[in-house]
Amino acid sequence: MNVFEPGVRVHVVGVGGAGMSGLARLLVESGAVVSGSDLADSAVLEELRAIGVTVAVGHEAVNVAHADVVVWSPAVARDNAELVAAREGGATLLSRAEVLAELATARPVIGLTGTHGKTTAASMMAHVLAADGRDAGRLLGAEVLGVGANGHWGSDGVVLEVDESYGTFALVHPHALGLLNVEADHLDHYGTLGALEHAFAELLDRTDGPVVIWSDDPGCQRVATIAHRQVVRVGTGDAPWRADDVEVTRHQARFILHGPATEMRVTLHVTGVHNVADAAVAAVLAIELGVSPDAIRAGLANFRGAPRRFERLGSWRGVDVYESYAHLPGEIRAILSATRAAGYERITAVFQPHRVTRTLSLVEDFAPAFDLASAVIVTDIYTAGEPNPTGVTGQVIAEAIRRRGAGVATTYCKSIDDVPDALEILHEDSDVVVLLGAGDVAAVAPKLRGMS
Repeated sequence: MNVFEPGVRVHVVGVGGAGMSGLARLLVESGAVVSGSDLADSAVLEELRAIGVTVAVGHEAVNVAHADVVVWSPAVARDNAELVAAREGGATLLSRAEVLAELATARPVIGLTGTHGKTTAASMMAHVLAADGRDAGRLLGAEVLGVGANGHWGSDGVVLEVDESYGTFALVHPHALGLLNVEADHLDHYGTLGALEHAFAELLDRTDGPVVIWSDDPGCQRVATIAHRQVVRVGTGDAPWRADDVEVTRHQARFILHGPATEMRVTLHVTGVHNVADAAVAAVLAIELGVSPDAIRAGLANFRGAPRRFERLGSWRGVDVYESYAHLPGEIRAILSATRAAGYERITAVFQPHRVTRTLSLVEDFAPAFDLASAVIVTDIYTAGEPNPTGVTGQVIAEAIRRRGAGVATTYCKSIDDVPDALEILHEDSDVVVLLGAGDVAAVAPKLRGMS
């Protein structure tokens, strides 16, 4: 049964998750009758109720009694009561990967992918297409500030954040694709970096139309070599498309995009060379899709960042406090580089490691990622439900940073509740505090005395 068929009754297990809530929104707009469930109530669930989604708190068999299709994500256990009841009741069960495969047959997919930066680049593309007058659909991991919610059906293709986690993108056949970067992640699923790179290469090979890569990234270069197709390269070095004259200030970034018979001056109202890279890939992909240069410039200028992507939370007794979803070494390095380029010299980073498997496989890679920080506070691991048979803690990363000997003052806090006191000690020596991680590290901010 086609999940996007008008009138089909779809139940989404774990509907409060970022990707699944967007999918629920998209399904509602496509004409489906949508219900969902999650373990705890939240503001996201209230928003879904407001658009007509029937939402239950808790997973019970009765929740799927009338569903034609039940959709689940890899985070949902196979013995979940709703999945068991759906199988026994004869409903069609679809993984998120299978739903995204169906989406790509229902709408031309404009995909943005990579191990980090997907939400940002996809949000940029949504702005560009809106500036071009297109009613493009979208399915992202966060709201597109200034455009709308993270899920929209649209009528002119769909911008998709193509997620590699747990093989989610394994069945997707995009119409067009932008590849931002590739570094070691989700090795609990892929096993090795080489296997992950081959999975990205297969995604490139399944793409019908143009593929644009950020050629400065070594992982992108390796993937392009593995793939059996031509790609369009953009970078700051020797590439057919170049981002030249990059200028980064505290609140903006500017560059000139040079390409075949093209010179485009781009101004972003966000900072960081990582945002320049994402914008360059989105711009070249848009050019390949026939979007006008004026719309590209306007759309990128309209982009104001994505939630939890170097988002300013406020001021703490004269010290700016930012949050970033960065949880991989390359992401952390990029965010701290952007922070330094923005004019902050004494950077205090608070890092909450995310997932046990990621911590164990990348512990030595995390240490050099913090070289630009003056001080680092590492918390315990946000396990995201993963088992922790060895009892590893975030202290292994703190110890790796100390062993590196780069002069970064390093503290380990077993509980996130201890972080505000640790920050008090560092306050006089901090120009900025950056909260890093994909868990609940932002909960630190409201606990800071004098935060506004």
